[in-house]
Amino acid sequence: MINSTLSRVTQRIIERSKPSRAAYLARIDAARCKTVHRSQLACGNLAHGFAACQPDDKTALKNMVRSDIAIITAYNDMLSAHQPYENYPQRLKQALNAVGAVGQVAGGVPAMCDGVTQGQDGMELSLMSRDVIAMSAAVGLSHNMFDGALFLGICDKIVPGW
Repeated sequence: MINSTLSRVTQRIIERSKPSRAAYLARIDAARCKTVHRSQLACGNLAHGFAACQPDDKTALKNMVRSDIAIITAYNDMLSAHQPYENYPQRLKQALNAVGAVGQVAGGVPAMCDGVTQGQDGMELSLMSRDVIAMSAAVGLSHNMFDGALFLGICDKIVPGW
């Protein structure tokens, strides 16, 4: 059974956020109706968009015969918990290729570990950095190139797209 105080607080939050949540969901529904317009990009834009791809992937993306999936990563070399994820972007690209899609690292987000910064000046930035992380993910996806996205987060504070 849920604690009655917790239940009341949760209900107040739900009620208070109804207008902003409804507006957010309306924007999501409107965006869902839009599609990637890679075909409307000029040749120069497309060339920049897949310049680093393998030749077969470039041809497939140019001819619109494969999906282009953005990879937004929170990986960095500084944090030991990240080390197992060092090769994930490449592994994701290979997995996408195996199912007939193209994967491109579209951006990285700042990754701050509160375990490292505890007791240090600036440690409060780990919570405020979430807005920067969301904006960084949005910037990585802003090229109108992608049909979908994969977000590689490492811990709860640096999950792109939260």
